Amino acid sequence: MRSDLLAQVFAACERTPRATAIVGARGRELTFGGLRDRALRIRDRLVAEGLGRGDGVLYAVEPSPDAIAVALGVVAAGGVLVLADPGLAPEILRARLRLARPRWVVAGSLLYAVTSFAPLRALARRRGVLLPGLRDPLPELELRHAYTGRWLPGVPRAAVRLRGLDGPPLHAGPGPGIDPGAGAGLGADAADATGAGRGEVDDPAAVIFTSGTTAHPRAVVHTRASLAAGLEIFRDRFPVEPGDVVHTDGLMLGLPALIGGATWSMPGPAKLIFERRVTHLYCVPVELAGLVARVERLPESLRHLLLGSAPAPPAVLRKAIAAAPGAEVLSVYAMTEALPIALASAAEKLACAEGDLLGAPLPGVGVRFTEDQELVVSGPHVARGYLGEPPHDEVATGDLVRLDGQGRLVLLGRKKDMILRDGFNIYPSLYEPAIAALPGVADAAIVGLADPVTGDEEVVLALVPGDGFQEAAVRARLPALVDAGALPDRIAVLPDFPRSSRRKLDRAALRAAIGRP
Repeated sequence: MRSDLLAQVFAACERTPRATAIVGARGRELTFGGLRDRALRIRDRLVAEGLGRGDGVLYAVEPSPDAIAVALGVVAAGGVLVLADPGLAPEILRARLRLARPRWVVAGSLLYAVTSFAPLRALARRRGVLLPGLRDPLPELELRHAYTGRWLPGVPRAAVRLRGLDGPPLHAGPGPGIDPGAGAGLGADAADATGAGRGEVDDPAAVIFTSGTTAHPRAVVHTRASLAAGLEIFRDRFPVEPGDVVHTDGLMLGLPALIGGATWSMPGPAKLIFERRVTHLYCVPVELAGLVARVERLPESLRHLLLGSAPAPPAVLRKAIAAAPGAEVLSVYAMTEALPIALASAAEKLACAEGDLLGAPLPGVGVRFTEDQELVVSGPHVARGYLGEPPHDEVATGDLVRLDGQGRLVLLGRKKDMILRDGFNIYPSLYEPAIAALPGVADAAIVGLADPVTGDEEVVLALVPGDGFQEAAVRARLPALVDAGALPDRIAVLPDFPRSSRRKLDRAALRAAIGRP
């Protein structure tokens, strides 16, 4: 029988109801019992107000213990979390809403207030944040509303209040407690892609937008079963137990912490990782670099340090090892469609001479390779499809990967990042880790700039300098690290690399920043 995300979380809540489940950035705590009861009361309120099975719910709640209870309550009610990020440019948000077609918005009262009054929206815009009006972001949808926090001006008059709900839940189970034949707010295409109607475990739970323009947004649909399978795969390699403190802002590490009976610590000031005696820490590589620059040494309580969401350059891996000598430093390879795929230790990655070591496929993860070496992943944790597209049993990663002699995945490059010069295929990720490991180099990236006349590409090595950087010394080392056909035409030194909203290297922006001399 396939595992159920909600069943796993609520079972953990029943085992230790008085233990602390989540600690927020501002210190607010929620026990396991409190989390369960809050989530189920929210479920009951939303069902009573008409939220139907399969209804999409645009979720815009500031990260907090209460936000996790709200998310669990929405899914328990049969709703589907639509994670469309209301902080996006309004046109992009509207394009995503046209695809997802949610029936509800659940947001914090403060966000309603800010987005409802032009002066407040203008103030946010001056600070670089574009906020659309959440009261009516797409008039054709006729959205229902619910809010968290205290009532504030700007909250829609008929919005459902999710704060201060009293009384015991109507029933204790994680299911929606409603007619299984209720409506499907994501439409027929989404129901086909997600397996809606095949039982609660296979019902859609979350729609996660990954990319796309205003004309062609793209979203991944995960079910309760696929998310549960991903969490199980993760916990087998990254175990947590009662007494552990897991410091993260991500669901894919926070939820395993709850299921294992650990405390989920939400990020705030850097001092919190010391005050809370964090045992497990998750960081994006660029965040870790900034953290180590401020604190030098991570707490002695730390046993596991996990890096993810973007490639970890050798310089960051070395800093992680130095800052947490008593901890296991791991780098996770994953994608939104398949969470996770592989893990590798920092030591293993630094010892890999050619390409970027990703690690052996985790138990339960199936892999195969296309003729051009693109990695294709399968398994119970793979999302059931893209919204509005046919369902799939496997997903192409877009990464060119090989297996080494130990059965480990080694990244050669991104398929779309390949550079073609003089008929030679150049895969940047094959060389970037070794270059970034050179003395005086903080980060390295190779990009191609197409010649509008010949169609050939100029190969540019972009570098972020570190302590003791000498361009001539780097240039002298390149022939030993890079194939002759891939040697750069020139080197560009930048103070930092542009990053996408997901904190990954934005190669398009990097090419624009470099330009032609």
